[in-house]
Amino acid sequence: MKKLLLLNGPNLNMLGVREPEIYGTDTLKSIENEFCEYAKSRGAVAECFQSNHEGALIDKMHSAYGKFDGIVYNPGAHTHYSYALRDAVASIDVPVVEVHISDINSREDFRKVSVIEPECIAQISGRGRQGYLDAIDILLEDK
Repeated sequence: MKKLLLLNGPNLNMLGVREPEIYGTDTLKSIENEFCEYAKSRGAVAECFQSNHEGALIDKMHSAYGKFDGIVYNPGAHTHYSYALRDAVASIDVPVVEVHISDINSREDFRKVSVIEPECIAQISGRGRQGYLDAIDILLEDK
């Protein structure tokens, strides 16, 4: 059975409260629950982790090596500047799909740049909570 890790970065714990006109009213907990149920329906098992701390996310990513078959990662604001998290993605032999709830390419200029994307197998942006499920599909595609 495939094992997936869902990582969410800074401020995503405030989903449902933070700028609902951009991020919607779904809570992180509801997204995590749907993610785990969808993974299960696809024959996989999922674990979820969120942190507002770069080091905790790096540690979790490092610990995924050899334990997970894929990672779905919403780096939040770290997307645009965290070379430490970019290097963490590059340092593990686990495929990563970067996910963003909003369309980062239609927002402020600084949000259009992802330092994480080049190390990922795909990026999904602007599909809301569905993007997390799309990422599962990408990771579970038969190659």
